Amino acid sequence: MASRRPAAEVDAPVDYYLDDMEMHGRAERTQVAYERVLRRFESFLGDRSTTPGDAGHRDCLAWVHSLRGELSPSTVATYATTVNRFYDYMNRVGAFDANPMALVMEEMDESIEKDPERRDVDVATMGAFLSRIRQPLHHAVVLTLLKTGMRVGELCNLDCRDLRLSDPGLDGVELGGRPQLSGRGDAVYVDAAPTRGAVYNGERRTESNKRKRSTVIPVDDELREGLRRWLAIRPDTPSAADPLFVSTADEWGQRLSARSVRHYVRTYAEEMGWYETGAGAGENVTPHYFRHFFTTHLRDRTGDRGVVKYLRGDVASDVIDTYTHNWGDQVRETYLEHVYRFD
Repeated sequence: MASRRPAAEVDAPVDYYLDDMEMHGRAERTQVAYERVLRRFESFLGDRSTTPGDAGHRDCLAWVHSLRGELSPSTVATYATTVNRFYDYMNRVGAFDANPMALVMEEMDESIEKDPERRDVDVATMGAFLSRIRQPLHHAVVLTLLKTGMRVGELCNLDCRDLRLSDPGLDGVELGGRPQLSGRGDAVYVDAAPTRGAVYNGERRTESNKRKRSTVIPVDDELREGLRRWLAIRPDTPSAADPLFVSTADEWGQRLSARSVRHYVRTYAEEMGWYETGAGAGENVTPHYFRHFFTTHLRDRTGDRGVVKYLRGDVASDVIDTYTHNWGDQVRETYLEHVYRFD
């Protein structure tokens, strides 16, 4: 992404970022929340005689530490995520050269994902939950979330070109057009690029992919069969982007929305007694819970935090390059050997 003006002219980076977020179509409530957090961060840095453009990771760490005790852990994580997005964006437009919040976020991710207060669901119980979902679209979506750990917005942004299945046996479905999937076997490509409000692959997107780096995730036999069942009945779509998951309800053939996914996951979770209005993330099973399930169970099975962080798209460029270059040995083989099965 190119900057709208030279980096030297961005003398008020918070204003620049907020201005761009407005033009990207962020909701007014979101813009207000961004400004509240970023102004607080900017003020904290001012007290330390520095600015967002000059701050280091120790400044960011000190700011996060200052929030603890005053705010809940989830709110602290939200504030840190907002600042991390700010830095990531300013890097992309060429205003900053580094993201000092990135290292802080990696350490926070470790502690957040090990949250002992989350509902503890074992593989067998989750398999029983999945077996109750008979609708092919719903089953394929939940299975994909459980097997890949991707976010709901990332799932909704998938196009058919992002999925490669060997011998899918399906007429009229063109899969795997991505060069990143060449030689990778059955796999799905999750791009970091799609942004809410921006045109991507010929279609204006309503969701953003939040991962730090684009990722190739293996597809095992169980997920392949679930996706085949869905693709065998997938409606035609008017979108030139050819979305992988489309609605089979009121918006027939249109790209599946994150709101729809959350709605039917909540319905199935309520049937299992896993969702109660007013309960927090520690009790309710939502699409994001499946990312937590993936992280916890695959990390425990592999003992390899690096591979799991690669699959989640959470690692820095130097680490992700290592796994990208050794994808077959360090990612695919590790994943296929250890990934849980539900059937």
